Amino acid sequence: YSKSFEAFVPIQNGCDKFCSFCAVPYTRGREVSRSSKEILEEVTSLIENGVKSITLLGQNVNSYGLDRPDEELSFAQLLREIGELAQRKKADFWLYFTSPHPRDMTREVIEVMAAYPVLANQVHLPLQSGDDKLLRRMNRNHNVEDYMRVVSDIRELLPEATLFTDIIVGFCGETKEQLEATAEVMLDVQYNMAYIAKYSPRIGARSARWEDDVTNEEKSERLARLTEVLKRTSLLHNEALVGKRVRVLVEREDPRCEGALNARTEGKLPVRIHEATPDIIGTFQEVEITAAAELSLSGKWVKQAAEVVAE
Repeated sequence: YSKSFEAFVPIQNGCDKFCSFCAVPYTRGREVSRSSKEILEEVTSLIENGVKSITLLGQNVNSYGLDRPDEELSFAQLLREIGELAQRKKADFWLYFTSPHPRDMTREVIEVMAAYPVLANQVHLPLQSGDDKLLRRMNRNHNVEDYMRVVSDIRELLPEATLFTDIIVGFCGETKEQLEATAEVMLDVQYNMAYIAKYSPRIGARSARWEDDVTNEEKSERLARLTEVLKRTSLLHNEALVGKRVRVLVEREDPRCEGALNARTEGKLPVRIHEATPDIIGTFQEVEITAAAELSLSGKWVKQAAEVVAE
């Protein structure tokens, strides 16, 4: 718990997916789900202490409970229990989870998210590549059609949700045509944020035995190509928010802009707030968005009516 208003709650350790670029199953072992009773007790304690943002953590968080199907809740059931807990306690916080695996992302999970306001409208759904052949080489065990089916469910049931992803460029054997296939998926999905990384071998991972045949210079060019796509789609989303009032969680004083504060929307979009005071850090506030950049927003703090009258 690095901040009084934000906490990260591990619900699972290890991994059963064996992606060829990843060493986690070998270094941390197979998936082990933490007791849901312990998780719910921890979440209860956090919300009773006024925590405003809680993130459930797992290597493949939505496969929670699959290692003990007759003893534990499923991930959808765990989310439902937290949603019910929030309603009983009339608690005001945002719950996130990261990172899910597309193969285990069920429509039921998305339906539960839509049913409980406390379950934040934000989904981090790793893509890694937009090419089916490369996904097989990565041992992702899903294809682009499967992935887009999940995206379709999110857009249908959570139309206000932001969508984040992870992408690897320059994986062993990746061609320029396969890179362009990833760019096409990015344009189709219209991500709000993408964490794009250049492939590098990990000791213990299966791909570490393969030839790393894409040069670092080419990887940098491919990263730049996809970053430009991301900036384009992110800016479209952000510009649509200009002039609107949004709820944010204020996180800290802005280290690069004196007198400003940093905050995030429910969808984890970063907002720089002007004309605000540090005493609102750690609280939910309303902000009017005044400007949009490619990967961030700026806004003006909307004081509560009672405060305005008092002045």
